[in-house]
Amino acid sequence: MFFRTFLSYPNFLNRFAALKLAVLVGLMTPQWGLAAGLTAKDVARIESVSEVAMSPDGQHIAYTLSVPRELGSDDNGSAWSELHVCDLSGKSRGFITGEVSIRRVQWKPDGSAISFVAKRGDDKHGAVYALPIDGGEAKKIVEHDRGVGSYDWDSAGNRIVFVATEKEDKDKKDLKEKGFNAEIYEEDLHFSRVWIAKVDGKLDDEPRMLELEGSATSAQFSPDGKSLAVVLARTPLIDHQYMFSKIHVVDAESGAVSAVIENVGKLEAVRWCPDGKSLAFLAGEDLNDPSAGRLFTVSASGGAFKQIAPEYVPNFASIEWQNANTIMFLADDGCLTAFGRVNKDGSDFKIVVEPGGPVMGRVSLSKDGQSAAFAGSAPTHSTELFAMKHGATEPRRLTHHNEWLADVELSKEEIVRYQARDGETIEAILIRPLNEKPGTRYPLILDVHGGPESQVQLGWSTRYSSPGQMAASLGIAVMRPNYRGSTGRGVAFAKAHQGDYGGKEFNDLIDGVDHLIEQGLVDKDKVGITGGSYGGFATAWCSTKHTDRFAAGVMFVGISDQISKSGTTDIAEEMYLVHARKRIWEDWQFFLERSPIYFVEQARTPLLIMHGKDDPRVHPSQSMELYRNLKILGNTPVRLVLFPGEGHGNRKAASRYDYSLRMMRWMNQFLVEGAKEAPPFKIDYELEDDDDEDSDDDDGDESDSQEPTTES
Repeated sequence: MFFRTFLSYPNFLNRFAALKLAVLVGLMTPQWGLAAGLTAKDVARIESVSEVAMSPDGQHIAYTLSVPRELGSDDNGSAWSELHVCDLSGKSRGFITGEVSIRRVQWKPDGSAISFVAKRGDDKHGAVYALPIDGGEAKKIVEHDRGVGSYDWDSAGNRIVFVATEKEDKDKKDLKEKGFNAEIYEEDLHFSRVWIAKVDGKLDDEPRMLELEGSATSAQFSPDGKSLAVVLARTPLIDHQYMFSKIHVVDAESGAVSAVIENVGKLEAVRWCPDGKSLAFLAGEDLNDPSAGRLFTVSASGGAFKQIAPEYVPNFASIEWQNANTIMFLADDGCLTAFGRVNKDGSDFKIVVEPGGPVMGRVSLSKDGQSAAFAGSAPTHSTELFAMKHGATEPRRLTHHNEWLADVELSKEEIVRYQARDGETIEAILIRPLNEKPGTRYPLILDVHGGPESQVQLGWSTRYSSPGQMAASLGIAVMRPNYRGSTGRGVAFAKAHQGDYGGKEFNDLIDGVDHLIEQGLVDKDKVGITGGSYGGFATAWCSTKHTDRFAAGVMFVGISDQISKSGTTDIAEEMYLVHARKRIWEDWQFFLERSPIYFVEQARTPLLIMHGKDDPRVHPSQSMELYRNLKILGNTPVRLVLFPGEGHGNRKAASRYDYSLRMMRWMNQFLVEGAKEAPPFKIDYELEDDDDEDSDDDDGDESDSQEPTTES
């Protein structure tokens, strides 16, 4: 059993002091009551459903289950990813479990096997395996010496098309081994190519590479197997993939390009129509649209593409063809999601499942389009498996992982709406303090999402870097606003932050705090802020420019200097096209004055800064620059924590747990305790073995051992 916190304390302030101790040390939960809220250790063991794949006959769903590594026991790394299969009655069984990393799960077209990418046994790279649904061992069916990325079956189940980086030149490899390993920045690139492999039970035949210009991210067979829809960018640079990828229709035999779809801006979810005559895809409305949230169709022979349901404001998030005429979709509707359908000509638009239930993130359909599988979450549970049949009014939950959460008392989460100073309506998720008492004012943490082209939703909200229920258990309210620039409310709202770094978008944050103060919930002198990436920028901005409003800040992979950021990020074009809308040399003063570092002298907010040491998106120098100047000035407590081997966000179990502990201790120190000095930098991780660890072994399950994948 993991250590749990909390007894019931009649005195509010005494309870805070005891809760602080509980977070750092851990107390056993009384057997006669619920555990009062989540701890960092709880968050570190939450399992969640990731990929979902409905079987062609609609009777079974294959899914991956993310299982965090056991702290202090397993080798450090990202979460394991297991393969499970569930029937429509909710009976789920682990097919490949344990120390495994299963990804890109699909069904063989005839439904006889489940395919996936994994690195097993002596594999040096990820290969495609097939596991018979009626029993037997998983068999390797496709391999490549640089590893298999995305892949797709042809309808007959005889071939697989996949994306993989080109082979390394032997001479170059030999030179590397002799120490000549200089890196030529953004020139010495590894292009991803399209390969076709026969699936005939033999691995002797080399996959055939198609000679295509550019770097591929995905490739899919047409229903008749004669053509491919290939997404290509000019180079493998992430900026080019983000902003300039195009759909190419390619002959599967010769590799000849028969059509190039001139889609604009960001691109996702390319899908062949079942009749093979057209394609559906999600993309930006224009080059400056921050997200690929608009639905389009286009002839497979090329030509003009058509936007479907342009009047629908929410973002299209996931699509699948139900039949040759109808597209089923999931949409992000503000803080909620909707499930609907629309004909390919835009007619018969209908929302099948109205917003208000579990937040759905993915959809997979059976071959006849009459059954659907989803991954969805709610404030009371992390992502689980859901399904529904044609004619049902809502999805039905099939899996119940993390059953121990039923013994944890969770705080209420709800959607709140408030008016910004210019009259714009802003939505936010509010997590109320646990055991809230009317008339009492509480500390608040403003948890700001990144992007900003994303949104927070009324689903599971607590993660290693999002305080959520961890903060609520300490008597701290948490507000997660969908400020200007967020998605889910149409293109105009998503563009409303552009060219205005730190302007109206972050005024929305201050106005949200004022709203909760006016409501009588929040103590204005005990407000903290945290966030990662663009949310890290918000944290730095509010801890400097608006330092008088914030008593604590925890900045993660955040931006402090817009000028140096523009030259050190791997998404400079994306930042220009969908955020800044101008170059630094066009307005030096703007970029300077919209940088938190510009206001460093006035900063009085105690700031904990954390950053992945190998972050290519926001260079660690952004954190180092802010830290160094705050440290020199000496006007407020500041600490910088770097995580070796981590990029733009932590993936490894120890790094995540460390982050959670430091974040919550910093907030507790300054918001709850009202301290003036930073807590000690050392952390007591409490990694002793628990007395009665749960065992999840299932007899008969196949397991394997491997290092987890660490894809960015």
